[in-house]
Amino acid sequence: MFDPVERRPVGRTTLRVSRLGIGGGSLFSSIGDAAVAALVDHCWDRGLRHFDTAALYAGGVSETRFGTALADRPRDEHVLSTKAGRTTEDGQNRFDYTRDGILRSVERSLAKLKRDRLDIVFIHDVTPDLHGDSYEARFAEAMDGAYPALAELRRQGVVGAIGVGVSNWQVCQRFAEAGAFDCMMLAGGYTLLKQDSVPFLDDCVKREISVLVAAPFNTGILATGAIEGARYHYKPATPEVLEQTRRIEAVCRRHDVTLPAAALQFPLRHPAVASVVVGHQSAEEVDRNLALLRQDIPEALWAELATENVSA
Repeated sequence: MFDPVERRPVGRTTLRVSRLGIGGGSLFSSIGDAAVAALVDHCWDRGLRHFDTAALYAGGVSETRFGTALADRPRDEHVLSTKAGRTTEDGQNRFDYTRDGILRSVERSLAKLKRDRLDIVFIHDVTPDLHGDSYEARFAEAMDGAYPALAELRRQGVVGAIGVGVSNWQVCQRFAEAGAFDCMMLAGGYTLLKQDSVPFLDDCVKREISVLVAAPFNTGILATGAIEGARYHYKPATPEVLEQTRRIEAVCRRHDVTLPAAALQFPLRHPAVASVVVGHQSAEEVDRNLALLRQDIPEALWAELATENVSA
């Protein structure tokens, strides 16, 4: 079990994030201003102190709503992370990892979030699957432009910590080797269904880089189980993924543990992982995930999963 409100350090910085982080993805465009404010209030009352957003999310509405909802909260008692480099305009993806582009993005985020400094800024979505043949050029642009710009803002105190937010651990590893980053946000890359990122996580421990694992349910299937229509990384789960999930579910049943509880707690077992970041649309979902993290899970379950090569 884990205490979801326990706060863990972000790299070598003074920032500390709660074990459960509140993600502000596309859902923030659907539940409305008042519902977001009420949700943030509920999270705060429960002791949660990490909120994550991005310039991309909900066309910028996510940043605006978080900024409004957190405006009157004690500034040094919570961590608000955002991401720069990727936005949408007129329904089209826009990528700009140049120095000027990142500085403009930070300036816009400061305004939307209603603050004079940002806690964490992640360079967002520099991945081969998004950029194809231009990936190498994008990576170079990010290291030549975005990284030094954010490092300078960190020295100035405008940004507390800098990192990279992607779903590909190999990209995180490459950035970790190329610059002095404080943290990485790995979306769906270290879960009950996907653990090839362990060497990267082990390296992060040595480098004192904190990892924040987003999408611990792999966008659905580890919350719902292997049901018809289950989704994995935003797509219908393949027969192979469905079968792997069924095997994990069988182990969980033998130990009287729910699949979502095992899925939410699993990433936190690695010492590199400071928090799991999950999107919520209601207070009930928040309370459910708080309970899942507090559920007692016997070590025998993890041992059986490893023995059967279902998960590491």
